[in-house]
Amino acid sequence: MGKEFERTQRVSHFLHEELARLLQSTVRDPRVQEVNLTGVEVSRDLSHAKVFFTLMNDASAEERAEVTAVLSKVSGFLRSALAKASAMRTVPRLSFRFDESVGRGRDMESLLRDVRQADEQLHTGGPEDTSETAD
Repeated sequence: MGKEFERTQRVSHFLHEELARLLQSTVRDPRVQEVNLTGVEVSRDLSHAKVFFTLMNDASAEERAEVTAVLSKVSGFLRSALAKASAMRTVPRLSFRFDESVGRGRDMESLLRDVRQADEQLHTGGPEDTSETAD
């Protein structure tokens, strides 16, 4: 069981590095140049790989769908390039998915920043200082 997990991790890491290199060096579509890979999940039998990505700039849902479609269209080319670059018997089928977690993280960071500012204003901006009040 441990070796199987280790193997999927190695394949995932290899796919992540090679796909990032291939997207930057061989795919000529300008929409793909803004893609940043965030992770790759490989199935236990190594037949499928989910490739998660984000875009460098904030993009609308339509732009994300368009880039996902472009990546799906070039997945066959990427798969054949991966086969040439590796010694794997079979290369997993690639499916690309937009990674929503980065956007949610940005939103959460913004909310935390707002809370910190409100807390700071509450403790420093009020006319009454409650820290000197004693029994």
